[in-house]
Amino acid sequence: MIHKLSLIDPLAKIDDGVTIGPYSVIGPEVEIGKNSIIHSHVVIEGPTKIGKNNEIFQFASIGGDPQDKKYKNEKTFLEIGNDNVIREGVTINRGTVQENSLTKIGSKNLIMAYCHIAHDCEIHDEVVLVNNASLAGCVKIDKGAILGGFSLVHQFCKVGQYSFSAMGSSIGKDIPAFVRVSGSPAFPRGLNTTGIQRLNLGKEVSDGLKEAYKILYLRNLKLKDAINEISKKLNKISEVQILLDSIKASERGIVR
Repeated sequence: MIHKLSLIDPLAKIDDGVTIGPYSVIGPEVEIGKNSIIHSHVVIEGPTKIGKNNEIFQFASIGGDPQDKKYKNEKTFLEIGNDNVIREGVTINRGTVQENSLTKIGSKNLIMAYCHIAHDCEIHDEVVLVNNASLAGCVKIDKGAILGGFSLVHQFCKVGQYSFSAMGSSIGKDIPAFVRVSGSPAFPRGLNTTGIQRLNLGKEVSDGLKEAYKILYLRNLKLKDAINEISKKLNKISEVQILLDSIKASERGIVR
């Protein structure tokens, strides 16, 4: 299962059932979990820990040094969960000691060709990054979010659960959960209705999120007043609470 033309450091830990293609280079302090597939011409540097059932396509560069002038060869880390698909030419950097020393990717994500994930990013589960989406350092992407092709995310931004950015969006502020954005700079365009429908949340939840969006974006309220009104009217709907929590957690301010 490991091609004779691959180059694997003796200090790497390769679990059972792993496939490694020709001309791939696996460095020291790299761990690859069961049944993962590493195609040809992949470079994985450590310290990097990769879970089980992942598939990494050719010319991906995983676990490289952070692209940060402050980086001085400190020992930093990359962790990748299970069941991810990482397509051609993707670059994922390790963390920096100035932040958490850790770039972390969850499980069941699809990272399409030529995406870039910079140092200290945190990506939760079931996220989709479409071709050429790029994340600057310390970006957080919550569960189920989708970034369209060529989306750009500024450092320290947070992208909320099941939100959506259209192709070519330039994201410089946080995106609340379930919100859809587009443009440069990114501007709110409504709810991620397609994502909400896929979740089969039901009419009450869907209507509650629509009402929350109207209060937040269409009634010319100050943010604090909008949050208070949503909390009073819709506090029994857990998905609305997820939306509110994503707003309250914002440090850069939300797209609005």
